[in-house]
Amino acid sequence: MSTTTDASRTLRVGVVGLGFAGTTHLDAFTALPGVEVIALAGQEPERLRELATSRGVPNAYADWQDLVARDDLDIVSIGVPNSLHHPIAVAALESGKHVFCEKPLATTGEQAQEMVDAALRNDRVLEVAYNHRRRADVQFLANHLRGGQTAGDAVDTTDDGALATPGTGPIGTVYHARASWLRRAGIPGIRSWFVNKETAGGGPLIDLGSHVLDIALHLMGEPTVVTASAVTYNELGRAGRGGSDRDPVSAATGRPFDVEDFASALLRFEDGSSLLLQASWASYSKDAEDIEVELLGSTGGARLFIRDYATEGTVTLYSDEQGIPTVTRPGVQVPAGHHQRVIEEFLATIRSGRHDGHHGEFALHRSRVVDAVYASAQAGHEVEVVR
Repeated sequence: MSTTTDASRTLRVGVVGLGFAGTTHLDAFTALPGVEVIALAGQEPERLRELATSRGVPNAYADWQDLVARDDLDIVSIGVPNSLHHPIAVAALESGKHVFCEKPLATTGEQAQEMVDAALRNDRVLEVAYNHRRRADVQFLANHLRGGQTAGDAVDTTDDGALATPGTGPIGTVYHARASWLRRAGIPGIRSWFVNKETAGGGPLIDLGSHVLDIALHLMGEPTVVTASAVTYNELGRAGRGGSDRDPVSAATGRPFDVEDFASALLRFEDGSSLLLQASWASYSKDAEDIEVELLGSTGGARLFIRDYATEGTVTLYSDEQGIPTVTRPGVQVPAGHHQRVIEEFLATIRSGRHDGHHGEFALHRSRVVDAVYASAQAGHEVEVVR
């Protein structure tokens, strides 16, 4: 297989997965120039034929192994249940292909480490679809915390600079943060792979919480989490409550609800700061769906609050001006296409030929944190995060 970094060469992609994630990846790659999706794999025959035909993909496979075995692919894109991320990614990386993987990286930190090791061993890019950090409002806050963004500036959605030195940015030293993704009623159906620990690795913490953990760590300048103290519950899910009208939860089936429906964790960082992380698929505390990340700094604060996937009015800044508390709400508009932006960055990294720092390392740390949260909840006390 060719490994040239010629920026003009068409990159050939194989997509594994036919559900929401796989289709989103497929459409994002198909829409971009310099890319050709030449293979698609999935185990629903009718859906496979429909997608291959409608998206013009010439080769379709029932088994992912057949797709990965092709020697004319540059990239394998993974949009399947969490438990399959590891075997597909390792096989693709070991065969010299770059990998774009839906989040989380894997169901366990140990498996995530093996994926990163394979990427490093073969010097292939391993990117994870933490697409929400590419939202324009998140990028506005990232640039603001670098000291380079004001309320009237255009939003720079690239991610090519370090955050300000701790204590020197617009809000000073961030000593505590809160990050949450909370739903009133959104437990996936009881027959979904999402509610099975073996296939999913966990419930809303690994599903939704990993996104807001990623946003918080990104905004805080990638601090290292050293300990986690956590609790998890599944009061609503195991009773058959908390589903949506479209996807109800049934308590009458013989299949157990063996993941959490609510998780809460206090994370401590190496520098002494902290983060309260919460995630729920259902709780009697909301009337909708809220995504929130709030940073408390020594000289100011910042809040991202997204109600029902809102695309405006989501950013609030707190400060003092001449000793008077001041609140600013920048007018940031959030266009669609977060998956496409992360894939654009992924392709640019491949084409650059400079892969250092792009072997999945940051996603590995998130997987280690999720591991520690689940371990703490099970043990009933604070645990250390594996490094």
